[in-house]
Amino acid sequence: MQRRGIPLGVVRAVLAAPGQKIPEHDPVVCYQSVVEINRKPYLVRVMVNETVTPPKVVTVYRASKIRKYWKP
Repeated sequence: MQRRGIPLGVVRAVLAAPGQKIPEHDPVVCYQSVVEINRKPYLVRVMVNETVTPPKVVTVYRASKIRKYWKP
């Protein structure tokens, strides 16, 4: 998160209320939401392994190409 410039508060917000939850590579689920970072819209994607207790964040990244990842 730090290396990619994503604040912890943004990650917590996406995990608490994701705009979408999309199954990725089993057993990983992608929690994603459009957020504003440095006055620009980004899609923040949080990959979560939901099969372990507690669920474990695998990786976090932001994407500027929102249409590429956002599912209708």
